[in-house]
Amino acid sequence: MTAIEQTEAVRPRGTRLPRRARRNQLLGAAQEVFVAQGYHAAAMDDIAERAGVSKPVLYQHFPGKLDLYLALLDQHCEALIQSVRSALASTSDNKQRVRATMDAYFAYVEDDGGAFRLVFESDLTNEPAVRERVDKVTNECAEAICDVIAEDTGLSRAESMLLASGLGGLAQVVARSWLHSDRSVPRDQAVQLLTSLAWRGIAGFPLHGIEQH
Repeated sequence: MTAIEQTEAVRPRGTRLPRRARRNQLLGAAQEVFVAQGYHAAAMDDIAERAGVSKPVLYQHFPGKLDLYLALLDQHCEALIQSVRSALASTSDNKQRVRATMDAYFAYVEDDGGAFRLVFESDLTNEPAVRERVDKVTNECAEAICDVIAEDTGLSRAESMLLASGLGGLAQVVARSWLHSDRSVPRDQAVQLLTSLAWRGIAGFPLHGIEQH
């Protein structure tokens, strides 16, 4: 019996689903297995068993384990990118933008499915296709933050991108550190602490030549 079978009940076999629904089911099962075991230890047998399908059915949708992993990365990288963009668009108040962006990272890592582990804690980062996706989510989140900084300050695009990369990296690393701690600091308080730190730095740059306070 696999570790997955020992911890959770196996889904029933034989249920016919539309192709899209089946694909989503397989992705959900694969996420559980990859998060629990990592890429290298995960087996297609475990994923098929978790989904309650035969291996041929699994291979009809995904030719191999890497294809399945990359499909999950595409899905979850895009989720974070959209979350950061939504946070930035949620208000015109820059301090609240910082808070909303920090909270987007905390919400992402706190999600019960553990998808952030596939993106930020993958054991397959030496694979070029995986590295490309991880770099994409980092860069596109930074680009979204950069757009706001460049628009609101007199800084160049290159300077704004450096600051944006710093803010995104800070949010990601601290959110993961908080998740792996005993979480004695509640999420809202942790977000507020990080927002205060980030805002004290970014607020020092002039807003179209006018000092922010």
